[in-house]
Amino acid sequence: MTEPQRDNFTVLYEIAQRINSILDEEELLEQVLENAMSHLDAERGYIVMLDESDQRGFSVVVYRNFGSPKDANESAASSSVINNVLKSGEPVLTFDALSDERFEASRSIVAQKILSIICVPLRFQEETIGAIYLDSTKSRGMFNTDTMKFLAVFGNLAAVAVENAKRYARLRSENTRLQSEISSTNLFQGIIGKSKQWKEALDLVQRVIDTDVSVLITGESGTGKELVARAVHSQGKRRDKPFMAINCSAIPEQLLESELFGYKKGAFTGANADKKGLIEYAEGGTLFLDEVGDLPAPLQAKLLRVLQDKEIRRLGDVETRKVDVRIISATNKKLHEEIKAGRFREDLYFRLNIVGIHLPPLRDRADDIPVLASHFMKKACQTHGRNVKSIASVAMSKLLSHPWYGNVRELQNVIERAVVLSRSEELAEDDLNLEQYSEEELVQTGLTLEEFERKLVERTLNETGGNRTRTAEKLGVSLRWLQYRLKEWGVPKDSSNGSR
Repeated sequence: MTEPQRDNFTVLYEIAQRINSILDEEELLEQVLENAMSHLDAERGYIVMLDESDQRGFSVVVYRNFGSPKDANESAASSSVINNVLKSGEPVLTFDALSDERFEASRSIVAQKILSIICVPLRFQEETIGAIYLDSTKSRGMFNTDTMKFLAVFGNLAAVAVENAKRYARLRSENTRLQSEISSTNLFQGIIGKSKQWKEALDLVQRVIDTDVSVLITGESGTGKELVARAVHSQGKRRDKPFMAINCSAIPEQLLESELFGYKKGAFTGANADKKGLIEYAEGGTLFLDEVGDLPAPLQAKLLRVLQDKEIRRLGDVETRKVDVRIISATNKKLHEEIKAGRFREDLYFRLNIVGIHLPPLRDRADDIPVLASHFMKKACQTHGRNVKSIASVAMSKLLSHPWYGNVRELQNVIERAVVLSRSEELAEDDLNLEQYSEEELVQTGLTLEEFERKLVERTLNETGGNRTRTAEKLGVSLRWLQYRLKEWGVPKDSSNGSR
């Protein structure tokens, strides 16, 4: 055996060990190209893989020394060598490409003054799945028959490694999907409650899961509207498709349309390429529109078209596109009042509200508080490594008498904080650190619930020195909810130190 042959066998053995340990396909292909170019002193190179989604039938997945992805793709697209190798499954070698009659018609070879070329197929179980291409513009005879034999064997080894990486990716994806299904089941089971009102709401959830009807979920902030929406999706027939969520009150009106519907290149300054919106990204799955009552009037009309005609038009585009999405929406507003005030379209309301699910506030289902508190206590113990085992009866009485204007979210925050701060295995009253707002105070003021809510928010803002983040934490609501309420009430930022 000659020295070069021994070197080739040694290199192949070392390369095989290296690439077979890589399970990420992109990283693997980068390593394959680097090894091939390094061992053969190639000037440039790329690897193509068969790709049915590309009109050429293949795509460049990795490249070296072509300057840009565009240059590599143009070279591959115009390469008769690549097409020959992919079609025949046989390697191609030329010692002098410019005088090789097989490539007389190749403009790219002439234009780029390519002298030496070697290209071998990536073959797995008698099928060609791609190709390795190397060339040189500096030297004739850069590659020879020994080189081709080496690269052909190397290509077969690489193909096996690529298929292993693909299989690993498929297994990982399947495992993620199965884990997601398990999590989804737990998620639905985790929507906890035993009260009559809660069971009635969940009965409706159960009945719409395997349908495609539009669902409108109503209820106060913190009652679990998004949790229910995710449960409807993850337990239904669209579970393997995307769940895309957007809060209609959290995104400025001028950006909301492009986020939902996408845009055409050149539609506005900065639109440098076509962009899909969330509706297209949710194709086959579910689009969740949180706070849909805050959707601007022009977008209400466009959403109605999605529901009626199953089609969209990107911002700045003249072309319509068919979409298949299920719409689940949620709001804490009374849409009937919004319709009367002319702020919400009645026809859109009826399209969204094919099935309406109302989630009762926590104060109306006191039977659920002990169950929820126990659940959140166990969850917090697992998360923070605590060993709290029970809630004292006096503490539970306080939980039952609290008004919970932040609903389940507020309860969860209170319990989690208590678990973290508790020094014993039993949560005491002092651990809860609850601000008590008595029923007597509410009745004596003669305020409506909304008026009392505003009073409570403003008082808490004063207690925190106007710090909105701390105010939201104390109330057990999201900062976004608090900011929305203050904006709705016309409270200027300066009056509440909104920068904090």
